[in-house]
Amino acid sequence: MQLTISRTELARVVGAVGKVVEARTTIPILSNILLAAEGERLHITGTDLDIQATASAEATIVKPGSLTVSAKLLGDIARKAGNDTMELSLDGDKLSVKSGRSKFALNTLPASDFPDLKDGKYDASFEVDLAALVAPTAFAISTEETRYYLNGVFLHLHEDELRAVATDGHRLSRHQVDYPGEGRFNGVIVPRKTVGMLPKGKVNVSVGEAKIRIASGDFVLTSKLIDGTFPDYERVIPRSNENRVVVDRDAFMKAADRVATVSSERGRAIKLSIAPGSVGFTVNNADAIATDEIEAGYSGEPIEIGFNALYLREILSVLPAGDVVLKLRDGGSPAVITGTADGWDGVLMPMRV
Repeated sequence: MQLTISRTELARVVGAVGKVVEARTTIPILSNILLAAEGERLHITGTDLDIQATASAEATIVKPGSLTVSAKLLGDIARKAGNDTMELSLDGDKLSVKSGRSKFALNTLPASDFPDLKDGKYDASFEVDLAALVAPTAFAISTEETRYYLNGVFLHLHEDELRAVATDGHRLSRHQVDYPGEGRFNGVIVPRKTVGMLPKGKVNVSVGEAKIRIASGDFVLTSKLIDGTFPDYERVIPRSNENRVVVDRDAFMKAADRVATVSSERGRAIKLSIAPGSVGFTVNNADAIATDEIEAGYSGEPIEIGFNALYLREILSVLPAGDVVLKLRDGGSPAVITGTADGWDGVLMPMRV
């Protein structure tokens, strides 16, 4: 293999693909990326056996070929190189990298040993801004590995809508857009790591029973899906929360953050005292007491309810500035939260105060 490539292009594709590669692995070749030079492009692939990312860049190919090399080393060299052009060539069992007067010789492993995550069969394909769809739900993905079926975003069809849902049992976030495709597919759970790697903007999505494929320009992300059953989340969304509280999102978050300053432990409850025209905030512990109050649009009976301060901040942070609506039934039932963002709603479980 021998080729010449732009330094910025090499850094771009290695950086994009390298996000898949695990920093620590007991399988040496999984620390590497696959370089395949053919035609007029250099194709680069990385995998962790569950996710595979491929990207390509234009290059002057003198001699086609393929090999694997350390993702971290090649990425660092491409970022730090002082010349705009880089020369890559296989010299024995080493990858020779030249940029101006800088020269590097990197260990390689055979391309034939690199694992291939086969595409498989897909039931539906469509174009959508998938990153924007799942972004307002990602904060609610569970980190509890024993409930592995909650360790991702549930992507499914509901009538003519494409929905993304995540929950950890304490909070739930749901976001939906009009379904832009024609083929139907069963609901799938997209892993947390895959969600974090989604390219921005409109992408081509292909969904199957075992894998999801996301393509954006020369970047292709193929991921296994979580093999599990997502719970019937509709059952936990309250239908009869008739007490409607309207607050300014920024004022609400700032007041909650101020009183949470004296919380002595993570997850300490904030008590909300909701009355006509106002919402009061209270944190009371052995070392300190904090109170605050903001204006609110509310005309019902007074309600006192407690929430986890961190969860409250995270669920509100996905909403744009402006009015936020809290729909409550009483002090012991889940709250439904909505804002000015179309197609999004959230559910937050209360805490005892």
